[in-house]
Amino acid sequence: KDPVGLVIARSAAQVIEASGLLKNGFSFQTGAGGASLAAAKFVAQMMKRDGIVGSFIMGGITAYLVEMLNQGLFRKIIDVQDFDLDAVRSLAANPNHVEVSAGLYASPFNSGCVVNQLDTVILGATEIDTDFNVNVVTGSDGTIMGGSGGHSDAAAGAKLTIIVANLLRGRLPILMDRVLTVTTPGETVDVLVTEQGIAVNPARADLRERFEAARLPVQDVHELKRLA
Repeated sequence: KDPVGLVIARSAAQVIEASGLLKNGFSFQTGAGGASLAAAKFVAQMMKRDGIVGSFIMGGITAYLVEMLNQGLFRKIIDVQDFDLDAVRSLAANPNHVEVSAGLYASPFNSGCVVNQLDTVILGATEIDTDFNVNVVTGSDGTIMGGSGGHSDAAAGAKLTIIVANLLRGRLPILMDRVLTVTTPGETVDVLVTEQGIAVNPARADLRERFEAARLPVQDVHELKRLA
């Protein structure tokens, strides 16, 4: 319900649409954070509007992703972890809700692992820097906040990796010259979506052209940092 988060989520969905990847057979992973789930909601609306059926949805599975499966928007859920009881019940009852091991999900020794078949992933960030390196493990003082899950795996495998984050969190900017801890290297991150605009990794000039043609609010990452 957070209005800033909803702005970010809508922009992330528009980024996916403008990328050209949102079509039949679309594969998608999202985190369980508020902005990520809200982005999934907007993506679902676009899929319903255009009659798109995706191949699989993946990630930390929640009730909302189960609902997308039950609505026929995706043919399968590929499940490596559940975040609520609705997901657990679906796994027990629905043959199209498939449990997989962490090795099949993202093993670097398995060239057929599922993250390598992802079209798009939406991920969060504790910090991100102007080289698009992302930290989700430590706070700004180096204190360990938690594990990274499949953050770096999905970012490396997906065709389009989107980071969603408020430009300011409380009074602290999340965009800086250099993150303290690199969880996910910038070379695997394509787009940063904030409430003040969208920054595109310079290595993805193809995406920048598409987003500008779609009149999305594209900004230079250094300008976003200055705003922060």
